[in-house]
Amino acid sequence: MRLRLRLAYDGTDFSGWAEQPGRRTVAGVLRPALETLARGPVRLVVAGRTDAGVHAAAQVAHADVPQAEAVTLRSLDGLLPQDVRVHAVDLAPPGFDARFSATSRRYAYRVADGLTDPLRRRDTLRWPRPLDEAAMAEASDLLLGLRDFAAFCRRSERRTTIRRLLRLTWTRTDVLTATVEADAFCHSMVRSLVGALLAVGDGRRPVDWPASMLGSSTRADDVSVAAAHGLTLLEIRYPADDRLAARAEQTRARRDAGG
Repeated sequence: MRLRLRLAYDGTDFSGWAEQPGRRTVAGVLRPALETLARGPVRLVVAGRTDAGVHAAAQVAHADVPQAEAVTLRSLDGLLPQDVRVHAVDLAPPGFDARFSATSRRYAYRVADGLTDPLRRRDTLRWPRPLDEAAMAEASDLLLGLRDFAAFCRRSERRTTIRRLLRLTWTRTDVLTATVEADAFCHSMVRSLVGALLAVGDGRRPVDWPASMLGSSTRADDVSVAAAHGLTLLEIRYPADDRLAARAEQTRARRDAGG
């Protein structure tokens, strides 16, 4: 039986999502809890693996379990640590795959270039210089669309770096917040984009500098990767239930073709 889970976590004390020997990870605490309740081995798949220190407000995963009846919110709450919470668990619709059925992922990155609220120190980057959000917004617009983001990604021989960047906007309330949405992200892409835009915002780089690296076949050495703790996964989007299987098949085919 396949369960669909919606969960949140404070990534501060985790070494990312994926299980790693000798390290505390989100999957490393969630899967054993599921296995205890389901009374058997569990295969756990997530919509998007987060790095060490990255948070999630609305992560999605699926779990293939031998029996589902005992896997409830209340029972999971009793087994999970305080920095992980499952907000919803139900039987997955036919064809649902947390990773391959997704159509887009949306993140927020928070930066404080003024006074810092100590209560937000775990999810907000403290920046030592004033930031020009208008320049950052102009530079962000030049990055949108279907592009090769190799300059902003950790290199992988098996995966393409072509992504469709759907949204990259900046808003200022108490802090500056970047909202970033794409069909998918390669490793370190969001934090690298933010790092490049921070260099524009504090005047060290011109507005057209981040976009000038699009299409490069290799990682750009002069692009800084913004600190992990400022990044939070906000949303995973999926098509209607009757399109889930088709979307998963399409995504797998593109991956297998290197696209």
